[in-house]
Amino acid sequence: MTIHDKSLITLELPRVLELAAGLAASDSARELLRAARPSSDRIDVQVLQKETSDAKTMTETRQSPGFVNLSDIRPAAARAKLGGLLSMRELINIAQVLRETREVYTFGEGSSNSLSPRFWALRPNRFLEDRINAVILSEDEISDNASPELNAIRRHIRAANAKVREILQKIVSSSSYSKALQESIVTQRGGRFVIPVKAEHRSSLPGIVHDSSSSGATLFVEPMGVVSANNEIRELESKEKREIERILYELSGEAANFAEQLTDNLQLLTELDVIFARAKLSYTLNCCEPELSPDNSIVLRRARHPLLGKDSAVPIDITLGKTHDVLVITGPNTGGKTVSIKTVGLLCAMAACGLHIPTADGSAVPVFSQILADIGDEQSIEQSLSTFSSHMTNIVGILGAVSGDSLILLDELGAGTDPAEGAALAVSIIEHLRQAGAKLAVTTHYAELKLYALQTAGVENASCEFDVETLKPTYRLITGIPGKSNAFAISERLGLSKEIIRDAENRVDSGSAEFEAVIATLQEKRQAMEREEQSVEQLKRKIEEDSKNLTKLREGFENERAKAQREARKEAQSIIDDARAAAKEALNLVKEKPADAFGILNKAESDTAPAIETPEFIPPSRDIKAGDTVELLRYGTRAEVLSIKGETLELKAGILTLKAKPSEVRLIENVKSETAKYLEASEAALKNLNVSHEVDLRGLDATEALSVMERYFDTAQMAHLTSVTVIHGKGTGALRKAVQSALKRDKRVKSQRPGNYGEGDAGVTVVEFA
Repeated sequence: MTIHDKSLITLELPRVLELAAGLAASDSARELLRAARPSSDRIDVQVLQKETSDAKTMTETRQSPGFVNLSDIRPAAARAKLGGLLSMRELINIAQVLRETREVYTFGEGSSNSLSPRFWALRPNRFLEDRINAVILSEDEISDNASPELNAIRRHIRAANAKVREILQKIVSSSSYSKALQESIVTQRGGRFVIPVKAEHRSSLPGIVHDSSSSGATLFVEPMGVVSANNEIRELESKEKREIERILYELSGEAANFAEQLTDNLQLLTELDVIFARAKLSYTLNCCEPELSPDNSIVLRRARHPLLGKDSAVPIDITLGKTHDVLVITGPNTGGKTVSIKTVGLLCAMAACGLHIPTADGSAVPVFSQILADIGDEQSIEQSLSTFSSHMTNIVGILGAVSGDSLILLDELGAGTDPAEGAALAVSIIEHLRQAGAKLAVTTHYAELKLYALQTAGVENASCEFDVETLKPTYRLITGIPGKSNAFAISERLGLSKEIIRDAENRVDSGSAEFEAVIATLQEKRQAMEREEQSVEQLKRKIEEDSKNLTKLREGFENERAKAQREARKEAQSIIDDARAAAKEALNLVKEKPADAFGILNKAESDTAPAIETPEFIPPSRDIKAGDTVELLRYGTRAEVLSIKGETLELKAGILTLKAKPSEVRLIENVKSETAKYLEASEAALKNLNVSHEVDLRGLDATEALSVMERYFDTAQMAHLTSVTVIHGKGTGALRKAVQSALKRDKRVKSQRPGNYGEGDAGVTVVEFA
C-alpha cells in the first residue's frame, strides 16, 4: 500500500465512499463508488463535479430516475454472441436491463446538461423486451403462446394426462381392486402415473412396478392399461423440451444481434447510477459544488466534517495557499486540531472524486496530485515502534513522495521525543516540504513552532478556541492567532492546588511566560472584537429585516390602492353601462310612452346615483292650477301643470308627461311657461345642431371604439340623421369585424354596407338608421 492510499484511509475517505455506495441501486455501481480514487486531472474533476451538480438539479426538479439492482448481463451477452444458449433467468435479466434502459431514456428526454450525452446514448429495444416478456413468464416457466407448436404439444399433453387419470380413476374407484389398493389415489413416480398397491396383492393388478415404500409394504404400479398412454405423454414431454430449447435459441440469437447495445446500455446505466448516488449524498449531507481554485489555494467556508452529525459539527473557516502555504494549528488537546486538518484533507479528496463537499457557497479547492497525511497515534507493539518512530516512518515516506502540487497534513509534528529536538526537527521538515512546493497544515503544542509561524513569511498561526470557564472546547478555528495549551487554567479548574500551579508558573521560562501572556492578550482582544462584530451583525440583520418589512408594507399598500382603483373603475363602468342601457330604452319609448320612459330613467337614477335627501314640503301660498310651474321635490326638476284631477297633478317635464301629488311638488311663482321655454330652446338647438355624418374610430382598441360609436349614434339620432359613415380603417381587419358585429346587434341600425369606391372602400362602413 502506497503512502497516498494509506493517507486516504487515515482521512476516512473509504467511509464517505461507503455512504455514497449505500445510495446506489446496483451492485456494479456500488463497487465503482467504493473503488473511486481522487483524480489529479483538473478537467476530469471539473467534469465529475458538473455531472454531480446536474444530477442533483434533476433530482430536485424531476426526482430520481428510479434505478434498480440490475444483474451483470455481459457474460450472457458474450455467450449469446458466440452462438450459445441462454437460460430463462439470463433472458429475464436482459429484459430487465432493456426496461430500465427505456425508463431512464424517457426520464432524460428533454434534458440539456452534462448528463444528456449518456441519456441520448441509451438504446431502448422495446421489440426484444416485449418478446422476452411475452415468451418467458418466470425463470421456470415459458408461456404456452411462445409458439404455435408449443401450444399444440401442451394441449396434447393435457389431453393425454386427462385420459390416463380417467383410466386410473376408474381403477381406484372400482370395488374389484379396493382390497388390493393401499390408498385410492393416483400419484407419480419417475414422471409416470402409478397407483399404490399392497405388496401381498401384487398379482391382483397387472402392470409395471416403478417404486416401493421404505417398508416394502406398498408397491407403486403402473397398470398395463395406461402404459401406452404414459409413453405417449413422455414422448410429448420430450417434444416440449426440444421446442422450448428451440425457442430459447431463437431468443438467444435475437439477443446476440444486440449484444453490444445491451452491454453499452448496462455500462451507461451503471455510470448514471453512480452519478445520481453522488447527487443523493450531496443532498443528504447538505453539500455544495466547490469551485476549483485557479491559484491552487484552499478556501473553505463553514466547512463540516462529513462523518460528524450536521447538528453537532461546528463549521470552520480555513484558508491555505493565498497569503501562506503553511498553517500551524495550536491549542489544547481535544480542542479540534486533528479534526480540522482531517476536514481539510478529506474535503479536498472528496472534491477530486467528484463528490460535493459540506461547506458554504464560495468555497474553493485545488486539484492535488496527492494528499499525504500522518495523523493519529500509530504506536505498534508488534513492530516495536514507539509513537515517535511510527510518526517518523510515515514522514520519511511523505518526504520521499512529495511533489510540488501535494497537500501534506501532519498531526503533532515532532511529538514523542525531547521537546527541543522535536521542535527543531519539525521546523526543518516543514521547510523541506515548503521548498518542494507543497501546501501544509500542521498541528503542534510547541511554542517554538508558534514563534516560527510568527517570524516566517508564508507561514500562518491558527488556534482552536477553548472556553476556560467551562473547560470545554468550542471547536472554532481562529486563523492569525496562536493557541494556548491552557494547562494551568484547566488544572486549577479541575482542583489542582493553587500553590502547585503558582510554583509551576514560576518555573516556566520568562520568555515563554511573556509569549503566552501576549497570546492571552491577543485572544482577549479578538474575543472582544468578535463580540462587537456580532452586535454589529445583529443590528445589520435587524435593519435589513425592518427594511424588508417596510418594503412588504409599501408593496401591500400599492397593491391595495391598485385594487381599489380597479374596483372603482369597474364600478364606474358598470354605472355608465347601466345608464346607457336605460337611456337607450328611454329613447325608444319616448315617442310612444313618455311616462314609462321617465320611469326607466327614474329607476336608472335610483340604481346608480347616491341617495339624495328630499327637501321638506312647504304648503303653497295658493291652490295650484293648470299652467303653473312647479318643482318636483324629489328630483329638483321643474314641470308645467297640464291639468288637475282630484288629488293628482298631470305634469309636463320637458318632453315627458307624468303624474304627481300636490305634496310631492313646490309651486314656483312668476315663471314663464316651461313648455314654451322648452319648445323654444329645443327648436333653437335643433336648428343650430351641427352633427358630423361620420365618426373616426382609427387608433382605438375594440372596446374604446365601440363605446365612442355608441355615443355618436345617440347624438346622430337626436339630430335626425338617417345615415352615417363609420371609419375603422383596413389594418388587420380586427376593428372592422368588431364594428360590423356590433352593428348587427344594434336595433337602431336598419342596414350596413362596406364603403364604395370614393367613400373609403373596405376602410369604412356606411350605416342606415331604422
